[in-house]
Amino acid sequence: MSLLFQPIQFGHLKLHNRIIIAPMCQYSSNDGELSYWHEQQWASYALSGAGLCIIEATAIQPEGRISFADLGLWNDKHCAQIKALLSKIKTIAPTPFAIQLAHAGRKASCDTPWGKRNGQYKPDEANGWQTVAPSALPFEPSENPPNTLSKTEIEKVIHDFSLAAQRAVEAGFELIELHAAHGYLLHQFLSPLSNLRNDEYGGSFENRIRLTLEIFDAIKKVTPKNYPIGIRISATDWVDGGWDLESSIKLSQTLEELGIAYIHVTSGGLHIDQKIEVYPEYQVPFAHEIKKAINTPVIAFGLITDPQQAERILQAKQADAIGIGRGILYDPRWPWHAAAVLNESIAIAPQYFRFQPRGANHLFKAYST
Repeated sequence: MSLLFQPIQFGHLKLHNRIIIAPMCQYSSNDGELSYWHEQQWASYALSGAGLCIIEATAIQPEGRISFADLGLWNDKHCAQIKALLSKIKTIAPTPFAIQLAHAGRKASCDTPWGKRNGQYKPDEANGWQTVAPSALPFEPSENPPNTLSKTEIEKVIHDFSLAAQRAVEAGFELIELHAAHGYLLHQFLSPLSNLRNDEYGGSFENRIRLTLEIFDAIKKVTPKNYPIGIRISATDWVDGGWDLESSIKLSQTLEELGIAYIHVTSGGLHIDQKIEVYPEYQVPFAHEIKKAINTPVIAFGLITDPQQAERILQAKQADAIGIGRGILYDPRWPWHAAAVLNESIAIAPQYFRFQPRGANHLFKAYST
């Protein structure tokens, strides 16, 4: 039997396979609210057969959005909308859904990828606002500098993460992923390239990881006992003197002691000088090194595009689960095709049974109740 279609446990949450739909921003919200785009997209995710769907980076504050069109969970209206949608989705598929809670920090206030403006807005432009960060260093030198977060403002960030976590549980999400990657706020605190503070949140490694640990602890306090909380980290900044693999291993070991459900490994996004050689599985070695240092499950991600790749990574014990991002947008039934290639069975909605390929009567099975 293939490892890709073996169950895996994230805290108390058992997944039927190890295919994880990674969070991908859709830039389709108005004031943080759900749109019809989200309804059809989440339903498609649910019907895919993946073991878990992690929805896009969802802002815990309006000013924490990457763009004006980002999804939010900073008020009860957002919570009610999401709860209603997840309830609908559960009527067509039992796929567990997770949410990635995020704050973009100095990389907030951007246009959508297909918008007219390239890069950040200035605060006085339409749909823009003043950004915040650990230090007053812009991502691009030409951009408006972020405001340095005060300790009071940091406390509010922590509090708003905890409020968003409570809403996530109320809405029906079965897992929360903390976004500490790709150059967003928590990553900005982690990296010495973006964090020049001289208080308890800057300087030493212990100080730079403090905010991430405090937010994890705050979320843990307001969610049910044994509720799974994972984290996504950038394993390296790809810049000399920045956050690196050694730091990621140390952070992962610390989080393991605190009860993290998994480590989701990506890289980069913090600095414009990053030098990344992109090739298939280019981030898998980072996941492998982290996995060797901890017992907590590790999710590998990055240019893993076909089932044989995914299976090989798992068989080599380089990771415990596989994150699929753009591949699932291109092929919404990627898990079905993976099951066919690996000669496995996959649970799908009964409405699709008639399309079972000739000679592969084992491929589709009914959802377990």
